[in-house]
Amino acid sequence: MILTDKQILREMETGTIVIKPFSRKYLGSNSYDVHLGEWLAMYDEEILDCRRHNSVHYFKIPREGLILVPSKLYLGVTKEYTETHKHVPFLEGKSSIGRLGIDIHATAGKGDVGFCNTWTLEISVRQPVRIYAGMPIGQLIYFEVSGEVEVPYTRKKGAKYNKRSVKPVESMMWKNFKD
Repeated sequence: MILTDKQILREMETGTIVIKPFSRKYLGSNSYDVHLGEWLAMYDEEILDCRRHNSVHYFKIPREGLILVPSKLYLGVTKEYTETHKHVPFLEGKSSIGRLGIDIHATAGKGDVGFCNTWTLEISVRQPVRIYAGMPIGQLIYFEVSGEVEVPYTRKKGAKYNKRSVKPVESMMWKNFKD
């Protein structure tokens, strides 16, 4: 089941859901709107290799916005830091963003119970479009979990995205090949 606005607020009061910064005006009937942070990243190489660490360079979105172009992958980050200790969070793009041809994730829309961080966005566009830091970019939806979680994400031995960051985090797939 998906949490309603009242349930999200109750869970925030108990601390099982944390959203910082939080504003009541971004709380929908059954979701919370998140915003694009000021940092983007792009990979340094044109050809990426899953078995090695692919470096990125970071840059801030200028005040006048930034035009994104097709055929490039941009890593973005949410302005909001979140914690989810009892539910499964899903990040979906807002319909207004989709109607501009902006995709905010290719495959990574689901978080895990225990995820505590900002959300890295895998941004691609269908045609050139200007974006701005702070603009609404997605919405978080929270699902109830049936049963107890044995190991939350923050305590999972192989968790690759636990380090808190206000910048987007590049793929850590290469760590899967170290085992």
